[in-house]
Amino acid sequence: MTAHPFAAAPRSYLYVPGNRAGMLRKAVTRGADALIVDLEDAVPESGKAAALALVRSWLDERKAARAADPRGPHLTPDVWIRVNEGERGREESAHLAGPVVTGFCLAKCAGVEEVAAQHAVLTSVEERHGLPPGTFALAPLLETAAAVLDARQIAQAPRVRHLQLGEADLCAELGISAPDASDPDGAAAGSALTAIRTGILLASAAAGLLPPVGPVSTDFTDLDALARTTRALRGLGYRSRACIHPGQLATVHDVFTPSSQEVAEAQALLERFDAATRAGSGVITGPGGRMVDEAVVRAARRVLASRRPAGPRQDPKETA
Repeated sequence: MTAHPFAAAPRSYLYVPGNRAGMLRKAVTRGADALIVDLEDAVPESGKAAALALVRSWLDERKAARAADPRGPHLTPDVWIRVNEGERGREESAHLAGPVVTGFCLAKCAGVEEVAAQHAVLTSVEERHGLPPGTFALAPLLETAAAVLDARQIAQAPRVRHLQLGEADLCAELGISAPDASDPDGAAAGSALTAIRTGILLASAAAGLLPPVGPVSTDFTDLDALARTTRALRGLGYRSRACIHPGQLATVHDVFTPSSQEVAEAQALLERFDAATRAGSGVITGPGGRMVDEAVVRAARRVLASRRPAGPRQDPKETA
């Protein structure tokens, strides 16, 4: 599934446990650009059937609310469902696919075969309900060394909109020290995680996908560390991050939303470049005497495409 390179993609993906009715009801008001309703790690084995029924009921409520008020501000977050691996996950996707669901996150994605199996399930749902082909997207979570090595093939599979690393499981398998509160910048992991993150970014770009979703930070009280590590992700080319608490959203949005100065500079550069193009020139001289060609202009267009409000702030100490 090829994404437009300048699409205004979500900056934040807020995880919401699929077995917590109160959190589900509040989730759409938290200010996240997208939600990931979690049926996997957040739900114990004994509660998975009940969580599936609860999420189905919540989706039905959102469907009714959208029908009553199609432009309601509380209806804006994209909704992704993180399903379990294997056959159970395919059954969950078939049961939950509907008009308010953007797509499904494939936990512990085993490879292209798993994506193909999910694609077949969702194609059947679309045909049964008369929906356009490709209505539902997929976001494989790469949580094993094998999945990371297969990232390029997975990225090119049907319906895939973006990739996401499951760094906790991956670090455990590889023996890498995962970043934590005492090591907020990931120094203990050295260049290993940076290399892996860059590899996933390259696989995504080669397949025409949106940039990968950045990893969660489990310490939701240290917003300074969150800002530092999110800026590092932005420097690598990431444009979004998963969050485990609504108190993290404003910080993530601040990093991934261009400043008013960046927007003004990008707009001015594009206006000058467009004028030069109309006059028959494909190159202009930018600020400081720097040559500006189409490659530089692409970055300016990306800045303008990512303009959006920062959203409401939440107290990190507030109960989600």
